[in-house]
Amino acid sequence: MQKPFIRWVGGKRQLLPELRARVPQSFGHYFEPFIGGGALFFNLSPLCATLADVNERLVRAYKGVRNDVEHVIELLHEYPHDSAFYYSLRTVDIDARTDAEVAAWLIYLGKVGFNGLYRVNKSGGHNVPFGRHKNPTICDVETLRACSAALKPVELLVADFAASVAEAQAGDLVYFDPPYAPLSATSSFTAYTASGFGPDEQRRLRNVALELKQRGAHVLLSNSSAPLIRDLYANGFHVEEVGARRSVNSKASGRGQVKELLIR
Repeated sequence: MQKPFIRWVGGKRQLLPELRARVPQSFGHYFEPFIGGGALFFNLSPLCATLADVNERLVRAYKGVRNDVEHVIELLHEYPHDSAFYYSLRTVDIDARTDAEVAAWLIYLGKVGFNGLYRVNKSGGHNVPFGRHKNPTICDVETLRACSAALKPVELLVADFAASVAEAQAGDLVYFDPPYAPLSATSSFTAYTASGFGPDEQRRLRNVALELKQRGAHVLLSNSSAPLIRDLYANGFHVEEVGARRSVNSKASGRGQVKELLIR
């Protein structure tokens, strides 16, 4: 099983058995509009796929790994596990650099930063502190090369989720893994981009999922078990509750088993 090259908040590696059990035996084009770490994509390795996200840095990292993986590897080999270097690299104007440099930057910050977070402020600046890792694997050469090969035939888009699935047809598979609706007023974490992902976006996502269903596409969606999500998908969808481990919290006591929803 191919693993992702990047660690991303809300990654689905732990839920892969549950997700795979709900993927149709055969499908046409694969669409994943909130690509994140891409765990399901890399597990399925479909021959034709469209991967997208509104986070331009993330999509550029995918392009860097796909198109210039050896340069990404070269850069990561040069990056030390050092707090001074981390804080210096964190402030680089990375948007002005090449896709390979963006990929190495994002991978390194995820490997070395606190709890593997990618989080930005309203100005788009990365603001995660240095982590407490003893000896992180900064450059996983085998994984990077395997991911590069898997991404060769893939279309990569910086696009809104609705636009990225506009061409989905009957028999295609669309997997939505959006930023989760918060379970409480204090638990929200949607800072993957400066704009966030709130209730209005969740409702718009539900409407897009309904439209895809009417076209005959296979739709699979994961989200939190928040009341908002249960209400949104109460009609026209099959909703199942599964257990998942919460790994993102500033306090260890706040991490543990939680309920998530898989929606078809």
